[in-house]
Amino acid sequence: MPDARFYRNPLFFVMFFLVVGCGKNPEERLAGKWVGDRIDNVSADQVAQATGWVKGTTFEFSGDKLTVSIPAESPRKGTFKVSRVDGDRMVVSIARPNSPTYDETTLTMRSDKSMSWDIGQGREVLLVRMQ
Repeated sequence: MPDARFYRNPLFFVMFFLVVGCGKNPEERLAGKWVGDRIDNVSADQVAQATGWVKGTTFEFSGDKLTVSIPAESPRKGTFKVSRVDGDRMVVSIARPNSPTYDETTLTMRSDKSMSWDIGQGREVLLVRMQ
């Protein structure tokens, strides 16, 4: 057990607050603009079309607001909240406009600059953070 004097050392408090302060909450980890990069687990004959769709897809998180842009559709805007977190995997609940219901999607943080969006049927879209 460390000597009690260790806890009174100012350096201990600086180190403690640096370690505790470095953790970002899920909303902070999502903040910013994310652009589709690639899709995994599609058939060879669908890769070109699916990749075009993915490259035109963006997510933009700002505070509790989310804007999703998908090719050939009007951007969708709504309020979101992270409803569940399991390590780097999080379930994001997005409020439907003019409705008390929420849509849910699963996002997995791969790094500070990339995340995967589970679109079902074993397929994931890799999104990268814009600088």
